[in-house]
Amino acid sequence: MELCRHRRSIRKYTNRPVEQEKIDYILRCALMAPSSKRTNPWEFIVVRDEEKLRAMAGCRTYGSQMFDTAMAGIVIALDTTLSDAWMADGAIAAEHILLAAEEQGLGACWCHVYCREASEDLIKGLCGIPEDKTVLCVISLGYKDEERKDYDLEKLKYEKIHNEKY
Repeated sequence: MELCRHRRSIRKYTNRPVEQEKIDYILRCALMAPSSKRTNPWEFIVVRDEEKLRAMAGCRTYGSQMFDTAMAGIVIALDTTLSDAWMADGAIAAEHILLAAEEQGLGACWCHVYCREASEDLIKGLCGIPEDKTVLCVISLGYKDEERKDYDLEKLKYEKIHNEKY
């Protein structure tokens, strides 16, 4: 509960490098994400090159500027032929990454790429991703240079919960 309550999208990072051990931990967590029929349709591309990260900041008009200060990024590319649930599988792996980053004391933020053609082309070009793979998202990582309040349990939208029927 505390991990979910505290995890927030962080879009500003310090210039402190992210240790390889933390990246490795996060990736191990991603590899443990459930997938349909255990097809594991994902590929994870770790980006640490500052020039590439700053180029990623321009992959969208809005919603990608966090790469201006990010110290690392993880691209989630998927083989859509392995399962009809590839998008859900990728999203679950992304959530594992987001939670693991928080657990490691890092900030992280999802940048949606799928169905945003110019964005996907840019990311594929920067990372050498084959044409037969689909990029779902890129997650920025770094040490937080902003603080966000925890979710207020009293303000959650409990009316979105239904029992037995809608």
